[in-house]
Amino acid sequence: MKNIIKILFASTLLVAMTAFAAYAAEPEAASKDADLDEGAWTIMATRYPNPYASEDHVDAPSPEILASWWSSLGDDTLTELIERSLKNNRDLAVARSKVTEARATLGVSKSAVLPWLDNVDSWSRAKTPINSPSGTGQTAEVYRLGLDASWEIDIFGGRAQEILASAASLEAQYAALHNTWVTLSSEVALNYLTLRTLQSRLQIAENNLVLQQDTLNLLQSRYDAGLTDALALNQSKYTLEQTRASVPPLKESIEATLNVLSILVGEVPGSLELMLGEPKALPRPDAKYLVGIPADYLRQRPDIRMAERQLIAQIARKKAARAELWPKFTLVGSIGLESASTGSLFSSDSYGFSFGPRISWPIFHAGAIRNNIRIQTARQEQLLAAYEQTVLNAVAEVRNALAANAQEQQRNVSLKNGVDAAQVALDVANDKYIHGLTDFNNVINAQRALLTLAEQYAVSEGQMTSNIVRLYKALGGGWEPILDENMPEEKREQLRIQKAEQQKRSERDKLIEQLKAD
Repeated sequence: MKNIIKILFASTLLVAMTAFAAYAAEPEAASKDADLDEGAWTIMATRYPNPYASEDHVDAPSPEILASWWSSLGDDTLTELIERSLKNNRDLAVARSKVTEARATLGVSKSAVLPWLDNVDSWSRAKTPINSPSGTGQTAEVYRLGLDASWEIDIFGGRAQEILASAASLEAQYAALHNTWVTLSSEVALNYLTLRTLQSRLQIAENNLVLQQDTLNLLQSRYDAGLTDALALNQSKYTLEQTRASVPPLKESIEATLNVLSILVGEVPGSLELMLGEPKALPRPDAKYLVGIPADYLRQRPDIRMAERQLIAQIARKKAARAELWPKFTLVGSIGLESASTGSLFSSDSYGFSFGPRISWPIFHAGAIRNNIRIQTARQEQLLAAYEQTVLNAVAEVRNALAANAQEQQRNVSLKNGVDAAQVALDVANDKYIHGLTDFNNVINAQRALLTLAEQYAVSEGQMTSNIVRLYKALGGGWEPILDENMPEEKREQLRIQKAEQQKRSERDKLIEQLKAD
């Protein structure tokens, strides 16, 4: 009987090793599921080129500038807001927690390939019925102290693929964290620019109210003296009231924007009134770094990195599912003390152990394993399509941001010329009206034109800076990794050095610009 068992065990082992040789020889691991670290991105970049890219342009933004692009805008208030948001924002806290969860999941996957050791202690009291075939009618007690061990030998790599999947998922969560960072910093900047634009528009409206009030006072005096009619007086009145009516919506929008900024920085709405209540000029970034943008810069976008890592994780899960077709080899054993009484539990006669290999091979599972492989394959195809769509969207966002930046600059120049011309026209119309050379309609039309063009120019000023922020976001700007407690000290020091160098460059650029201005 023992010989038969040995022969069966040896035959099973031989078949398993033959299957393993065939499995190892399969080329699909290298051909069908190619890693995306290099090959797939090269394919994507070839299929979806960016005509705005210029890999040789010396003015392309450096990774250090993109890492904390808000410093290049030269606005200390904006920098403070973004830094506070990166510490206190609730969405960012959720993203950090998900990274911790993914890191723990990776630890669980790694533990599956190591031996497991369990302490098993028990006590039982039982009585067998007399009427049973082996019953004695006596009561027996059993005391046991022992250790059970098991170790699944990962011959076909299923557990290793699960570890790879967990590691890629952890990287995807880090990318999701960085993506939250990128989105958060850009949202803070865009809302800050909106606030400054609204404040500028409010100043324009209030300045026009002063001018229109002066005009109304002058007309009232002329009307009282019989030098003009009621038509010009009432035209001036409704123009004044029309301008005054535009003020409340602007103040309402300013309050709403302040509340949005408070939420983004993780503070109670209303807490930023003192900091942001006073109007301030819009930051004017140096756009020279945005002239030439290498196409490979897109790959540092965290959403692309996240989609890529999710696909890598799914490829590993499919391989792990395929490994379920093959045998599992496990070493099991136990050692312990067992006795019918506590008094003899620690005697040498109570000692016992067991040890041996165990092989399990699925024979019939009603197609569950192969259907699971199909499920994992379908999910891989979905994630591949999502990865390609993410790259397409990234290219489109960069092109849109570049086009918007270029076109808004041209629009801004025209609006500036229009404001200057409208101011001259208003001065001429006022002068002619005072000297009786024209009617008051020309003055009204000139006032309206100046107000409209001044507001459009203020919006354009904010839009130009906002377009640069959107371009930084489209390039994945703000992706600098967050320092966490598990980051190696060498990496921490490297990031500190990069940040210090970037700050020095920013200060040097400010000094050069100041010297040029002087």
